[in-house]
Amino acid sequence: MFPLHDDNPARSNPYITIIIILSCVLIFLWQLSLGKYAQNAVFALGMIPAVVFNIKQLSPDLVTVPALATFFTSMFLHGGWMHLIGNMLYLWIFGNNVEDAMGHKRFILFYLICGVAAALTQAIPNPDSVIPMIGASGAISGVLGAYWLLYPHARVLIVIPIGFYLHTTRIKAGWVLGFWFILQIVSSIMSADQQGGVAWGAHIGGFVAGIALIPFFKYRHVRLFTPARGNYR
Repeated sequence: MFPLHDDNPARSNPYITIIIILSCVLIFLWQLSLGKYAQNAVFALGMIPAVVFNIKQLSPDLVTVPALATFFTSMFLHGGWMHLIGNMLYLWIFGNNVEDAMGHKRFILFYLICGVAAALTQAIPNPDSVIPMIGASGAISGVLGAYWLLYPHARVLIVIPIGFYLHTTRIKAGWVLGFWFILQIVSSIMSADQQGGVAWGAHIGGFVAGIALIPFFKYRHVRLFTPARGNYR
């Protein structure tokens, strides 16, 4: 199930969302330009739990920024075209409305905090991991969590592959994002003993952070959906 767009136009221009997308694309092109040295950039700028928690030291020739700064630099690196396109698609669809609900300056802070929360959720259970974490998916998961509380009734056009046929339909965002979150939990449980791959824990942590933070970042006049009551508050 892949989202294409929503029917929820924003009232203001999503400057920060666009800047983040352009930054991620340009930085990925820079990664590609490094050729065989691209992996060095991943270790230098990716978030490595063992280095952040001072359990192990990064090779001196790879130290580019302080270890704690990699919480932020890692959000703008990606491991491949599909990794980049998938993340930017989700950010483009859902980011503009979340930015609209809190304003540009608050959205920057919200996005970065969700990214850090997501990285910590993945890193704390495995503090001695030497695998670099990269990608914007943790921060974007926070955007999805916020959208889930802000606009659950907005319709999202999705593509569902059925064999060789691609079926399109519109489903409420609450169901789309709820299914996405459950999928992250199931995937995290199934891959619990694996090293590397997708940071499912970061997705879960980012989503929860977005839900927890949106009441403090949104404009006062913007109402939130209360799942238990099925209405807005």
